[in-house]
Amino acid sequence: MQLSLRSVLSFSSIAMPIFLTTISPVLAQPISQADLKTSREVQCDILIAGGGLAGAGAAYEGLLAGRTVCLTEITDWLGGQISAQGTSALDERKTQRDLLFYDRGYLELRRRIEQRYGILNPGGCWVSASCFMPKDGNEILLAMLQEAAKKGNGTLEWYPNTVIKELGISEGKTIDSAIAISHKPAPNAAPLNTFPLSQTIADAYTYRDSKLFTKTVTKFVPKKSGSANQQSGTNWYVVDATETGELIGLADVPYRLGIDPLSHLEPTSSSATGDNYCTQGFTYTFAMEATAEPQKHDKPEFYDRFAPYYSYELPNLASFPFVFTYRRIFTPNPAKFKDIDFGFYKKDESIDVGDISMQNWTWGNDYRPGTSADNLIYSRDQLRSTGQLNPGGWMGGLRVETLAQAELLAKGYFYWLVAGTTDSQQTQVPKKTYPNNRFLSGLDAPMGTAHGLSKYPYMREGRRIIGRPGWGFPNGFTVSEIDISRLNYSDEYYRKNLSPEMYRLLTASLAGLESAAVLGGKLSPDQVKLRSRSTIYPDSVGIGHYAIDFHPCMTLSPVESVGNTERAGERRAGGQAYPFQIPLRAMIPQKIDNLLVAGKSIATSHIAAAAYRVHSFEWSSGVAAGTTADFALKNKIMPYQLVDDLPRQEPKLEELRKILQQQGNPTVFPDTSIFNENWKGWQ
Repeated sequence: MQLSLRSVLSFSSIAMPIFLTTISPVLAQPISQADLKTSREVQCDILIAGGGLAGAGAAYEGLLAGRTVCLTEITDWLGGQISAQGTSALDERKTQRDLLFYDRGYLELRRRIEQRYGILNPGGCWVSASCFMPKDGNEILLAMLQEAAKKGNGTLEWYPNTVIKELGISEGKTIDSAIAISHKPAPNAAPLNTFPLSQTIADAYTYRDSKLFTKTVTKFVPKKSGSANQQSGTNWYVVDATETGELIGLADVPYRLGIDPLSHLEPTSSSATGDNYCTQGFTYTFAMEATAEPQKHDKPEFYDRFAPYYSYELPNLASFPFVFTYRRIFTPNPAKFKDIDFGFYKKDESIDVGDISMQNWTWGNDYRPGTSADNLIYSRDQLRSTGQLNPGGWMGGLRVETLAQAELLAKGYFYWLVAGTTDSQQTQVPKKTYPNNRFLSGLDAPMGTAHGLSKYPYMREGRRIIGRPGWGFPNGFTVSEIDISRLNYSDEYYRKNLSPEMYRLLTASLAGLESAAVLGGKLSPDQVKLRSRSTIYPDSVGIGHYAIDFHPCMTLSPVESVGNTERAGERRAGGQAYPFQIPLRAMIPQKIDNLLVAGKSIATSHIAAAAYRVHSFEWSSGVAAGTTADFALKNKIMPYQLVDDLPRQEPKLEELRKILQQQGNPTVFPDTSIFNENWKGWQ
């Protein structure tokens, strides 16, 4: 077993810095010969960009398979949602949780959380069965990967504080190299995590050293195996497990962003034509602690600008104890929660001194831009116009100014919780103040940052690939709304708002064996029984279950505009979903043969993505990517070749799925069958 931890972490502490409101952009600069001379070359079997749960899941399985795994992450923490993004409250559904029907690595993660604290829910939160400290999520995952490398005789090359800057693509279809930039504090500079992301992200993507950072350039290449694999055309695989689909944006493969157009597959879409700029809101989380004595809270100079946005949202949510305990991640008295069956509406809203709450609230620190003037994730046209698709021009694909505004919104939300007296949605109930709370900041604080916000925002949606065309998918494979939603599509809304032809196509798509009769006009849409389960895929390589949960973009720019509203119709698609699958076709992009996609950037629609975004799904998609990469290398076959003959039998695909199942990584839920329509009991 070999283990290489190329870590540039800094553990010193520093007082909370002043929050800057202006940005000094760092221009993209092409690599120079001088930079190349100082770079290092590292060989990998599997290169994974993004150290969130999808990336960690892919690395875990790759290491157990004995592979050399190179793993990059823009922050210095593994875990994404459970660590660097601060959402250390596992989003799970009751039936799947009760059955513990998860991948082996995710089960191990849950076991180690419970082992560390002596209780699975050390925070006593009631949004989840497990709420814990973000730094512990990072430490647990790192230990899991180290042990997986030892057990599988694999090699972990861990690159924190590292971004992918350029991709070398041969003949337009094979990634043969990737150039990355790692950063560490420059001499006499402030430690890492002193400044919020908006003030460092441009620097992180720039080759040259700066006042803040010293850079190291790494060229990742395939691991040499004596001779090139002529049959498969590659000796390595690259996995995009980033939070926003960075590599698919950088490689310029076909993808979608934002709302899909209304169609029989997306019958609840809020837009007839689609909208690239309306993605789900993103959130800078933070932690706050209940104190015995009132604290002094100075109103931020920018607070009045954002005050028109903040709200408890609904009358039944208008309670500070409700919001505080919802995602409580630490309590000095965890024993009192030991016998509580946690989940929605089974809660304890009592707050003890020393309790710590993580904040992630829709009308609080969610930043929800929705126009071309303020969208966070640049569209393809915006990437081109800003030069980010030029050689050496990639800067992360995000609007830095929007990151900065989201950081201010989050800081202002804390002040609103403890000292604010307004509520943008609830004007009839006076807003109370709660001065006995303090904002937690510092490198030793829960978020691990001097400024107190999460190291990276919690992302609910990124770029989503369009899979390859195939049987039944002439325009490219995608998991759509009707593949997972429990909505009643015979409802009068769809009869009135869809054209007769679109409604006929909708019912035919859900009519099972009667589809042909509906399409041929032999059966009226009113005469068929619509499917009451999710779509079953022959190439399923993972599972997930969560509600279709929206944090809609706002109508006007800027987000905090007085009287602003959520984009009309966005929440209509929200609601329960059936347990769903992760088709391998959803992970294979067009154009590039040795790129796999895991996490939130798989081929789903905007509506389906609202369910395909939570913790256990991310891990399962990563497991599928890591296992598929290993299988493809062993069998000298490209992933697309595993599915290109569907719906005809694919023996190698069946072999891959059997391996996943035997390793304790489910590809289907219990009793999955086209003849089983009894899925309503899954909660």
